[in-house]
Amino acid sequence: MTVQIQSATIDQLPAILSIYNQAVEERATGDLRPVTVDERIGWFNEHEPRRYPLRVAILETGEVVGWVSLGEYRFGRAAFRRTAEISYYVDREHRRRGIATQLIDDATGLARSLGYRTLVALLLESNDASIRLLRQHGYAEWGRMRATAIHDGHEQDHLYYGRPLDG
Repeated sequence: MTVQIQSATIDQLPAILSIYNQAVEERATGDLRPVTVDERIGWFNEHEPRRYPLRVAILETGEVVGWVSLGEYRFGRAAFRRTAEISYYVDREHRRRGIATQLIDDATGLARSLGYRTLVALLLESNDASIRLLRQHGYAEWGRMRATAIHDGHEQDHLYYGRPLDG
């Protein structure tokens, strides 16, 4: 499925958060309760397109079906300024159609053009689909924090996947 990928607008924040809250429901993120627009306006504003882009995947109908962001890794520490954290989410009704691949490819190209040298993705060990997808895009497991997340009484490892952008 081909989608149009473009910079997110504030009007799309409710759709972005609706998709993110699916991941909260599925226990695929560290949040334990759904997030609201009011809670995330600051987060949205931090994603200035020329430094930390937030992009959406849109169908011809205008429906937002996924999003990807590049974010600051290790806030405020200048030694990490050429490393960005990549995050991506796809609406559950549109998964397994290549949208996440398009989002990752788009963000990777932007990261290169913005001068980043490294991308890292942080995820939970139970997220098998993302682990497979990241590996297909040249990421490898660079770190594992054992039993640091707890969902419904079940401990999970927090994984660091990364890839250099020099190749």
